[in-house]
Amino acid sequence: MAVTVPCALVKCAVAIGIHIAVVALAVAGCGSGDSTASKTPGPTVESTPSGTPAPPAPPPTVTGPLPGPPAADDPCATDLAAPEIAQAVSELPRDPRSNQGWNPEPLAGNYNECAQLSAVIIKANTNSENPNTRALLFHRGKFIPTGVPDTFGFNGLDSAATTGDTVALQYTGGVPGLDSVVKFRWNGSGVELIGNTPG
Repeated sequence: MAVTVPCALVKCAVAIGIHIAVVALAVAGCGSGDSTASKTPGPTVESTPSGTPAPPAPPPTVTGPLPGPPAADDPCATDLAAPEIAQAVSELPRDPRSNQGWNPEPLAGNYNECAQLSAVIIKANTNSENPNTRALLFHRGKFIPTGVPDTFGFNGLDSAATTGDTVALQYTGGVPGLDSVVKFRWNGSGVELIGNTPG
């Protein structure tokens, strides 16, 4: 025996089925990953016990050696504490004026192992108000004990006029305008006097 369903009921069932299909598609579209808001948690702010935000974490520190050698290990850096200076001072004859030895602590200089010519200024080891001074000259870090023009009386180094093979020794008498600079140069086999200029 056949059952007859009223037409209005069939239309309702079809309409409900269509609505269910549309809702199902809409829900399926939301889950496809198009929206990150539902998946990504929002930023969190840690709080300290007092309720204030915690300070940001410090940036990561870089470990390992810094590029280049430290200045103290650079043989071409000026080193007025080099043992070669004290050794050279110990070999000097006494100061002719005071008959005293020489103080190994330089007053000035640019000693380094790489320069063709470098110098240090030392003073007589005396309590005199105006001790005698002199310059010691070095070629590639080695003291030049002989064949050097007179270097007594200098008390400074003119760094602006000093180069890798030339040292400009300065005498400052304490009277403005009366300073003088004398240049010495390594000529390939020895030291020569190349200039004397008033300051």
